[in-house]
Amino acid sequence: MLVDQVKIFVKAGDGGKGCVAFRREKFVPKGGPSGGDGGNGGDVIIKAVRNLHTLLDLKYQQHYYAPKGGNGLGSDMHGHAGDNIEIKIPMGTTVRNADDSAILADLTKEGQQYIAAKGGRGGKGNAHFKSSRNRAPKFAQPGEPGEEFWFILELKMLADVAIVGYPNAGKSTLISRVSNAKPKIADYPFTTLVPNLGVVPIEEFESFVMADIPGIIEGAHNNKGLGLQFLKHIERSKLLLHILDLSASNNRNICKDFETINHEIYSYSVDLIEKPQVIAANKIDIPGAVDKLKKHEQYFKKKGLQVYPVSAVTGEGIKTLLYKIKEELKVFS
Repeated sequence: MLVDQVKIFVKAGDGGKGCVAFRREKFVPKGGPSGGDGGNGGDVIIKAVRNLHTLLDLKYQQHYYAPKGGNGLGSDMHGHAGDNIEIKIPMGTTVRNADDSAILADLTKEGQQYIAAKGGRGGKGNAHFKSSRNRAPKFAQPGEPGEEFWFILELKMLADVAIVGYPNAGKSTLISRVSNAKPKIADYPFTTLVPNLGVVPIEEFESFVMADIPGIIEGAHNNKGLGLQFLKHIERSKLLLHILDLSASNNRNICKDFETINHEIYSYSVDLIEKPQVIAANKIDIPGAVDKLKKHEQYFKKKGLQVYPVSAVTGEGIKTLLYKIKEELKVFS
């Protein structure tokens, strides 16, 4: 189950109290103050890890508390520091302030971390306050409270290639053929309800990550259909693989489909205009598909675009398509 947005509360540990104590030793008639300092409270750290692909765990555990620092003790003994706690998240997760949605961190690399809340400092014991005028201070500092915040964590999938296209165009079938992904496949629209990630091997030691983005329809940037819920997952991709459906009914035009999907993507974010696209016309194996593609190929030629005919079911044209994607991705390496 993909959960790509959660709201969590974090509270760092409070600092321990400083201690009020005096030396009581044999043969030391006027022992001075010996109260130790309190320990610092633990931090709350958000850390990106490789093997997570969803925020599901954080949906069910929304509150995180780091341990307090220990109180100071006599004989100048300091309290122990509270342990830090780590909240593990998938790479590609942004951390936002829940109050104003400001982005505080964007964790895209393995091991990258953000200190979400700093633990409070421990209070000083009375040994710190001895002076020539006050040789026996009977007070110590309390520990400082740890920071606490509400955050919104938002996951945007990290994939080299994002597959886009109308519902039922064959995106899931394609990614299941070329990768280890096992998406749900059926003969009706909106079969795919969550993005699917798959690693596509090309040659020995060469591969790229592909994401199947659930079907985009007209009005998606205004939250129609699956809308904004999944358009955001396109943002981090290097390249878009645009799948055209050659089996669409006669009242659907693959050129119009191409323009509609691009309009929705660009309406969501103008930055996506700069992303390169590879276009594949799927279901070339069905009767009449070749003629349908020829009927519209002039449109794409005028735009200087090459369309790769493929069949995700039979595998026809898939190898040529993958090598084209590999070639395009070399620009980013």
